[in-house]
Amino acid sequence: MIVGKLWRAFRAQVNKIANFFWTADPIAQMQYEYDSAVEQLKSGREGLEQYRSLVERVSRQVAGNKQQVSVLEAKIKSYLQAGDRDYAAKFALELQKAKKQLSENEAQLTMHETAYTNNVTKIKHATQKLADVKEKIIKYDAELKMSRAEAEMAKLATSFDFNVTTDFGQIEDVIQDKIGLNRAKARVAADLSSEGLEDIQHEQAVEKTMADQALRDFEVQMGLVTPETAKVSEASKELGPATKTKVAEG
Repeated sequence: MIVGKLWRAFRAQVNKIANFFWTADPIAQMQYEYDSAVEQLKSGREGLEQYRSLVERVSRQVAGNKQQVSVLEAKIKSYLQAGDRDYAAKFALELQKAKKQLSENEAQLTMHETAYTNNVTKIKHATQKLADVKEKIIKYDAELKMSRAEAEMAKLATSFDFNVTTDFGQIEDVIQDKIGLNRAKARVAADLSSEGLEDIQHEQAVEKTMADQALRDFEVQMGLVTPETAKVSEASKELGPATKTKVAEG
């Protein structure tokens, strides 16, 4: 009784392992079964070829028996016409044996032809079934891979959460901080680029005023203008074109 229980427990564990490998990769299992069936079909076809050789041999025997019967019938007729009944009787006995052999061979030929035709039909049917199985393997393999991909995508879709508590959310914060830092650098650079601009403009205006004064001094020294004229010219420049126009109109 104990041995029986141990044996059943052992068989249960073996069956569990077998089921594990059976379901681990069903497509591979189907392909293995398909390949095994193809090998069996190949062996069956080779056997059918050999069987057909037997049918052809029996067919040749039947053809030979028919020819022998025809020859014996012709001889019997010839001896009867010649009046030689002894030889005619001798060949008549051979004719009976030949016809019996012909009948047996014809029966065998019919039996073998029927068996061959049935086997051909079975092999054709099995070939068609294997073709269907092959199509199913391809279909199931594609569907299984697609379902796995869909399952993985479903898992990824749930993990693509940009909440601050998730990894993606934390990464997004880091990216936003870097973007803000880069923009701050650009703003500082833009602000620094205008620093001292007013001083430069003021310095340029002073240089221009000094240059104009130096030119007037030179003109006075050279006698090109008098100090009074230079002052009037300076006042005109300060008034501008619109003011001079009004003065002229007055």
